[in-house]
Amino acid sequence: MKLPQVNNDLYRTMGHSWWDDNVGQFSAIRFFVNPARFSFFLRVLERERISGHATRTVLDVGCGGGILAEEFARAGFHVTGVDPAPESIKTAREHAAASGLDIAYETGSGERLPFAEASFDHVACCDVLEHVDDVAGVIGEIARVLKPGGLFLYDTINRTFLSKLVVIKVMQEWPSTSFVEPNLHIWERFITPPELCRLIEHHGLDQRELRGSRPGAIPSPTCWTCGGGRRARYPSRSWGEGSHCMKAATSAFPTWGTRRRRERSWADAMHTRRQTGRRCPASA
Repeated sequence: MKLPQVNNDLYRTMGHSWWDDNVGQFSAIRFFVNPARFSFFLRVLERERISGHATRTVLDVGCGGGILAEEFARAGFHVTGVDPAPESIKTAREHAAASGLDIAYETGSGERLPFAEASFDHVACCDVLEHVDDVAGVIGEIARVLKPGGLFLYDTINRTFLSKLVVIKVMQEWPSTSFVEPNLHIWERFITPPELCRLIEHHGLDQRELRGSRPGAIPSPTCWTCGGGRRARYPSRSWGEGSHCMKAATSAFPTWGTRRRRERSWADAMHTRRQTGRRCPASA
């Protein structure tokens, strides 16, 4: 069955508006989603630094206007951002320059990243996987450019009743509450944690951590709270961390996570399992 097409043209027609407080779809990411997920990512990366993985290069796949890339740069990482929308890349470059940040931005797609194999210590891909036609292809490319032992940090939206209610109905379709463009998200393209785990493991990544968040109340353009994912088996958003038998990964809004390119001991694997309770969710 052919899935409905996501309105990705928004990132070209509105590419100049990433840092505009009055544009709901972008300001919601800046003020509500990004602080929570980046805090999780930073804790994971700091733990890696303490344990001896002090490498500091990060690729932000689908960087848009540079919201997440700038956070990594301020934290002291050497950051490269890539996005298929030239208008968004132009905005990202201009904002980084105005902010005194040295970030390398390039135009390119996640399905064909313009970088050599094993180029980056860590790769982030946030608010992207639910927008692409070839999710497996994007994850395969990320695994290719990620160095052995590096982390893949990800954030995507879980396909649940709650995500359909909040992200599709409240934020996008209902006239009294909507504040994002129609078809910016397509519910059928959202990815469950088991589906994501299978794809990531297929490309040689090991799951390290998976975290979820959900709105503490039905959101509006002016009120959104990020609740802990522990209360729901599969929350609305996920963040995670993992490892590739040489790599790692992370996910967010239903799921945030991290995975590593496989390069860890069995003791470390057991420690991760005790922390997270399971390597990968069972099928939904």
